[in-house]
Amino acid sequence: MNKCLRTTVVSAVVAGAALTAGAAVTMSGKPDSAAAATSRTGFGYTEIRKGVPDSAARFTVTSPDVRDGEEFPAGTWADAFGCTGGNRQIRLSWSGAPQATRSYAVSMFDPDAPTGAGFWHWLVWDVPATQTSVGTPMPAGAVAGTGDSGKTGYLGPCPPSGDLTHHYEITVYALDVPTLDLPASTPPTVAAFTMSGHVIGYARITGTAHR
Repeated sequence: MNKCLRTTVVSAVVAGAALTAGAAVTMSGKPDSAAAATSRTGFGYTEIRKGVPDSAARFTVTSPDVRDGEEFPAGTWADAFGCTGGNRQIRLSWSGAPQATRSYAVSMFDPDAPTGAGFWHWLVWDVPATQTSVGTPMPAGAVAGTGDSGKTGYLGPCPPSGDLTHHYEITVYALDVPTLDLPASTPPTVAAFTMSGHVIGYARITGTAHR
């Protein structure tokens, strides 16, 4: 492989990996939220490209279980990785999505995880366009995806003990397709990459956790 072609391939791989990683900053490197701008001094923090286009419309999402900028209650924390929470899936309700929405997806992503690429805690897609909320059980037709832990469905927060405060981005995506046509076993970065080309709107709240 000649030097020019090799450089092009490497650049494409790096760009693709950054796109699939998550939703922390804009393509220009500017923080997407106040949470992303929080100091990570001494942590070796790596900025991550966001997975939604700048043209995506914003709408509103709320949860009775966690408020934007506030801590997760104990019952919603993970019951794994040394945490003993209830792992109770958070409930979400939204409004104001684009009229062209044909389905929704939901994710919970931790850009502060010490992995270099964040950590996907929760992914759901193929939520029908007629829905304006998710809870338990999930709506008929919705696919509960597999997170970075290998667990299907919701996994609550559980940051490393003594680490900085983690910010968990809970996002509802409005998509322009009725289905992503992906099995539940799809790796989360592949699901996020597939979804990224269909996002026409999104709503987000950020919960925090520290121990």
